[in-house]
Amino acid sequence: MEQNRRKNIFIRKPDWLRVGRYGGEYYNEIKRLLHGANLNSVCESANCPNRGECFNNKTATFLLMGNVCTRTCTFCNITAGRVAPLDPEEPRRVAETVRQMGLRYSVVTSVNRDDLPDGGAAHIAKSIREIKRLNHACAVEVLIPDFRGNPLALEKILAASPEVLNHNLETVPRLYPTVRPQANYQHSLLLLKRARQWSDAHTNNFRIKTGIMVGLGEKIDEVVALMQDAAAIGVEILTIGQYLQPTAAHHPIAKYYPPAEFRALAVKGEALGIDWVEAGPLVRSSYHAREQSESLAHKDDPMVSSAGVC
Repeated sequence: MEQNRRKNIFIRKPDWLRVGRYGGEYYNEIKRLLHGANLNSVCESANCPNRGECFNNKTATFLLMGNVCTRTCTFCNITAGRVAPLDPEEPRRVAETVRQMGLRYSVVTSVNRDDLPDGGAAHIAKSIREIKRLNHACAVEVLIPDFRGNPLALEKILAASPEVLNHNLETVPRLYPTVRPQANYQHSLLLLKRARQWSDAHTNNFRIKTGIMVGLGEKIDEVVALMQDAAAIGVEILTIGQYLQPTAAHHPIAKYYPPAEFRALAVKGEALGIDWVEAGPLVRSSYHAREQSESLAHKDDPMVSSAGVC
């Protein structure tokens, strides 16, 4: 297996996975803002291939609670190990940076913090509230951990009223033991279902979103079954992107999906009842997040203007 992993990391990437060099008018400005506020972004910590595009569009995905994770998912480029205590000032700094960046749509996520009784839910919820307090016209999308199935932790997040609640299923159930060894597919499905039920019960108009990677060794019929599961529990937005192996020690790439296969998956997902499927080789959880939300707002109400989405 180790030999295969080392061999796999050097497989030539197809042309459709190549991105330009990082840089541009706003790239360094966004980096300075984040580093100056002592904030982490998943763009940098996870080595996202889209960070050049996103930074130059003056946006970024904030990574809360440090850049070290308590889990050892074999697909992820974020470091696993010993974590630091929570910084109680981080939510305020995130909100102030959102204001400095002039965002009308912000995305926050976090590492897993299984060392904390609530998995860090209160800290994430505080960050959402702080963003809204200092940025009244800004929508918030939050990508959360599974909180080990703790419903009270989830309710802390939902009570902060994000516009989009995202939790990634990441891959098909069969691959969980090797790809997400500390997670449980059914627990993740249940979290998304509870979020949908909360929204319906509290008449909160927030979207439910999830995302997966392909190229880990899944079969197409397994991906279709996952999409059926997601549609059945009320997921409205699904992202599908190509898995890219960070290092030789990570899970090997089984396949590079060409763009046509991503388009076919998007068509299938929407046919199953998911309102929006963002699928492509470089798609990641927060890629085009604002555009997804605005497009669905237009779909629901053609009188809504993009400037009014918040």
